[in-house]
Parts: sequence; C-alpha cells; structure tokens
Amino acid sequence: MTYVRATDPFPLQSPEHTKLHEFYTRLATGRLSTTKCSGCGRAAWPPRGFCAECTSDRFEWVDLPTEGTVHGFSVQETGLPPGFDAPRVFAIITVGAHRIFSIVHGADAATLAVGARVRLAPMQVANGPKDQPRWLPAFTLA
Repeated sequence: MTYVRATDPFPLQSPEHTKLHEFYTRLATGRLSTTKCSGCGRAAWPPRGFCAECTSDRFEWVDLPTEGTVHGFSVQETGLPPGFDAPRVFAIITVGAHRIFSIVHGADAATLAVGARVRLAPMQVANGPKDQPRWLPAFTLA
C-alpha cells in the first residue's frame, strides 16, 4: 500500500512560498529565531511577516535562547500523523519572553515535570516537494 499525501502537514519552507523561510534556515543550523518589528521593536512568536502591534511589515530576525523550561505538557499516545512515533510529549516551553508549543524528544511522561530544563534539538521531518530538508522546533531534556 502506498501512502498518498493529500495535504502537506508541514509548512512550505522555501523562499517561493513564504517570506518566513529564514526561520527554517536558521532552525536547520540549530538556531531558534523569531521576528522583531523594525517599527515598534516588538518581538513576536511565532515569527510573523507583519507586526500585530503596529501593522508594520518591516522586521529583522533575532535569535532566541536555545534553552528553556517546561511550562506545561501533555502526552499523545494515539492518532499521531504518519512518521511520528508514540507516545509523543507535547509541551509549552518558556524560552526567553516567549512560550513555544513544541515536542520534547526522549522525555518520560511519568517523570517529566513542569519546570524541567530543556534544550533545543530541531527535528528533521519529511522532505519538501522539491526534496529540500525541512525542520520543526523540538527540544530534549537539558
């Protein structure tokens, strides 16, 4: 049986599809980054192509810390998309002034606790339509 992908569950990460492709380029090198408005200086998460505060579309890329703490988490044991192993720990990670929804690799849900320190460990996912590597933010216990 062949699995046919009706929709792409991952964002298209190329300059042809999004002006936020820089996020994925940086993530592939182990850097977690976001956009900072050049107009009012507000940093956003997730990265945005315009500022929700002042509506400017001028922004710069800034790196975020690569370590953070678990703010809350849940465990998904069934219903995961193809290519994702169960059980999967999803967490809200506090990184600097932002809270990021992400995966925590290698975490034992029975011993994981709010306040646990985590470190960025980007996860490579299925290649894109033009066979370019693609990444999602993920963390491991620090």
